[in-house]
Amino acid sequence: MSQDLKTVVCIEDEAGVIELIQLILEQRGLRVVGAESGAEGLGVIRQLQPALVLLDLMLPEMDGWEVYRRMKADEALKNIPVIIVTAKTAGIDEALARHVAKVDAYIKKPFSLEELVQTVDSVLARVAA
Repeated sequence: MSQDLKTVVCIEDEAGVIELIQLILEQRGLRVVGAESGAEGLGVIRQLQPALVLLDLMLPEMDGWEVYRRMKADEALKNIPVIIVTAKTAGIDEALARHVAKVDAYIKKPFSLEELVQTVDSVLARVAA
C-alpha cells in the first residue's frame, strides 16, 4: 500500500455500489477497499486502519450499527471517522446516527456524485485539522 494514498473502507452489500464508490473516490486520489458484509468489513478495518469508513446499515451477518458499535468499543479503531451511507430513510435512523451515535456524516441513497465527494472531502479535512 502506498503511504501517500488515504485508504477508505466501503462496507456495502451491493458490489455495484462499491464499484461506483471506488470509481468516484479513486479519481480523487483515494484508495477504496470494499467489503460486502459487516464481519468482513470489520476485519478489513482492523487490518488496514483506514482514514475513513463508508458504512451501510443493512448488511448480512452483522448490521452496520453493530460494526459501528464494535469500532467505537475498540481502542485501535474508535477514532476512525464513519460516514453512514444507507437507503434506510426513516428519520429515526438519521437522528440516531447524528445525535446518539455521533457518526461523522450521513448520506442517503441514492446519492449524487457531488454529495459523496463533498461529504468525504469534508470529513477527511475535519480529521486532518
